[in-house]
Order: sequence, then structure tokens, then C-alpha cells
Amino acid sequence: MESMQTEIVVIGAGPGGYAAAFYAAAHGKKVALVERDAKLGGTCLHRGCIPSKALLHIAKLIRETSEAEKCGVLFQKPVVQLEKLRNWKDSVLEKLSQGIANLAGRRNVQVIQGAARFEDARTLRVETPEGPRQVKFDKAVIAAGSRAALPPLFDIKDPRVMTSTEALVLQDIPKKLLVVGGGYIGMELGTVYAALGSEVTVAEALNGILLGADPDLVRLVQERASKTFKDIKLNTKITGLKPLRDGVEVQTESGNAVYDRVLVSVGRVPASQDLGLEKTKVRIHAKGFVEVSAKQQTSEPGIYAIGDVTGGMMLAHKASSDARIAVDALLGDKETKKPSIPAVVFTDPEVAWCGLTEGEAKEKNIQVQIVKFPWSASGRALTLERPDGVTKLLVDPQSEKILGVGICGVGAGELISEGVLAVEAGLKAKDLGRIVHPHPTLSETLMECAEMFYGHAAHAYSRKRGS
Repeated sequence: MESMQTEIVVIGAGPGGYAAAFYAAAHGKKVALVERDAKLGGTCLHRGCIPSKALLHIAKLIRETSEAEKCGVLFQKPVVQLEKLRNWKDSVLEKLSQGIANLAGRRNVQVIQGAARFEDARTLRVETPEGPRQVKFDKAVIAAGSRAALPPLFDIKDPRVMTSTEALVLQDIPKKLLVVGGGYIGMELGTVYAALGSEVTVAEALNGILLGADPDLVRLVQERASKTFKDIKLNTKITGLKPLRDGVEVQTESGNAVYDRVLVSVGRVPASQDLGLEKTKVRIHAKGFVEVSAKQQTSEPGIYAIGDVTGGMMLAHKASSDARIAVDALLGDKETKKPSIPAVVFTDPEVAWCGLTEGEAKEKNIQVQIVKFPWSASGRALTLERPDGVTKLLVDPQSEKILGVGICGVGAGELISEGVLAVEAGLKAKDLGRIVHPHPTLSETLMECAEMFYGHAAHAYSRKRGS
């Protein structure tokens, strides 16, 4: 068996893994990057973030052409050429994946294709297409990611029952689609298929969609989705699936219905199995997540873990942030500061938040003053024909520091970074309010929301603080 020695080995080439490998290489370390897929980029690039956002862009175009008539512009009904759409989406993925491979080469990161398993705390066995290979290392970073959950109830071995992975392939546009789960994946993909022409029904077992975001932000998404989806059924538990010749019968406590396809989006599970972790001291949580410290270190000295496999917020940018923390730690940096991780749901409208949420403030009994700027008072939102938005700040009433930011509206995912900066930098509301924002832009809503805290926003009335 061929054997090699490296200083650092990274398992998994997603946004956490390749970020860790490149960051370590930039610090002069000899790095090997092991990825089981033939192409680099992981789930985010090939089966998640990027393909879904490409399709959401198309959904946005279709929506805007259909809504332009109220502005005096009439388009013909779009014709979706499915094969061309798939090819365009795949070309985006290929371009980005090739870019990562080129960067790996320029940074002298050795890429090994194959499935990795620990033989011991300092040795990997990698099953490559050319045969097994042994990799000895000083330090390791586990960035194995996660996969879409498919509970046994839904695993009926019928291709018409999909997870997000199959849904993003876009094999066809089903006439009737059931989305099981009202989380961010289900709502985003429901938005895509509804725009492409499917009759979309969402079935959520709990009493709300997009749990984790504040209800006042979610309400705006639900109001619009109720117009574009056929139905959003809350408190609806699926009890069984039955394959039929002409569809899939879905059984619930309130009755049965037949759909052309069923998309199961009930969460993700860590890809911590089959890594040989039992041959190390790495501890695994009961739900399969790898246990780590604040520095992303496992209970095995020299082995770190990052991203989805460690649980928490399963977000690509969180994995990339973890990567820097882990590499800094294994390079000997003793300081660790966990950054504020923003969350974005790319629905229509988008929802984004960072720092403290209203729900967390109530749960932790943290006193905050909440101010909201309605987008109906934003000139830019009105010119976009999208006043259905709100910008929200959670401010410490004593220090006046901004503790949290929430935004719902078109482009919220682009706007939230200013909120992250405000929270991370410990800005006071007056600091944000004094920053000159260009007019007319949606970014002004952050400035005006901060000014509302003091009662002197130009375009929205609010009582003066303390009155």
C-alpha cells in the first residue's frame, strides 16, 4: 500500500474543508485534502447552496415578469426549457468546482480522491480509484459534512419521493408536489417549483414554518407563500406513503391525497459514520454529531472537527468560520472568539438575522428594546414594487448597543452583513444611525431603524426614547 506523510490532513472538501486546507497552506503547512467525490466543493456546491440559489434566481425572474403588468409592462408567459435550465445550472457548478481545484493546485494542497477512514489517531486509510492509500499526519480536520435525512417512514424506494439532492437535479416539473417540512430547505425549493409551474403544498408537523426565525419576520414569508403555494398545512403529521401507478398517496391524520412527487425536507444528519472514529478517542453525540471544544478540538488531541458534522447551525459560512478557528488553534493560537453567525433563508421574501433574536431574548430574560422600520416607508422598496419587508433591531436599552438584527425583504441576505458588523463591533444605535447610507437604497432601512430608536427617523414615526 502506498503511504505518504503530511502535516495536516483535511477530510472533506466542502466550504469548511477546502477553507481549512487553503488557510493552513497559506501558513506554510504541508496539507492533504481528501474528498470522496470526483469534484471539490462538497454538498454546498453540488447538492445544496449553489444549485438552489441558481434555481431561485430563475424563480425570481419568472416572478418579476409575471408581476410587471401592474407597472405597465406585459410579458408573455415564460416557457421553461428544462434541459437548457439544467445545463446552465450544472455549468455554474462546474465552473466553481474547477476554480476550487485550480486554487488547490496553486496553494500546493495535495488532493486525494477517496473515502477516508481512521486506522488510528495519526493514520488514515483512503480507498482511492487506484487502490488503498495510507496517509500519516500530525493533525487532522474532519469536515465530512451532512446528508439529507430520510426517515424510514418516507424511505419507500420510489424515485418520486425525493430529498433535496434529487429535487435539485430537476428531472421534471411535477404537476402536484408535496413538500414535507416547512424549514428553510423545504420553503426554498417549494418557491422554485412553484415558480416553474408546480402546484406546491407544504406539510409541516409543527405549528409554524421557519422555526428559529422570529415570527414577525416569518409572517411576511408565509403571507406571500400562501399566495404562490396551493396550501401550507401546519400541525400536519404524515403517517404513511403508498406508491401508486399515477403518483404517491400520502396519508395523514386528516385524510389522504395523491401527489406526483414528494419532497422530504425534514432536516439533515451528520456524515460521521464510516470514518473509523471508533479507533480514536473522538467522542460522538447520541445524534451522531462529533463533540468539539470552542476551538473545534475533539477529545482526541490533534484531531479537530468543523461544520455540519459538529451540529449547531448547519450553514456553509459557519463551516468556513469553524475552519479558521480550528486551523488557528492547531497552529498554536490560544485566543478563540466565536463570531456572530448570520442566518439567511432565501425564500420570497428573504429572511436574515444575526446576533440575538427576540425569541432568545425572551427565553434568556434579556431586556431589549425592539425597533422596526417598515419597508412601506422605503422609497427603494416601493420602486421595486416590494414594500413587503421590515428591518428590525434589538437594542440594549441601557448601553444602546445593537444586540441583534433581523431583516425580511428582497435582498435581505445581502443586507444582513451590515447587521453582523454592527453586532460584532459592539456599535450603538447612534453609530449606525450616523453612518451615511446612499439614497435610495434598501440599506437605508438599517440607518432609519437605528434612528427610530431615538425617535427621529426621517421616513417613519416613532416615539422618542423614554417618552
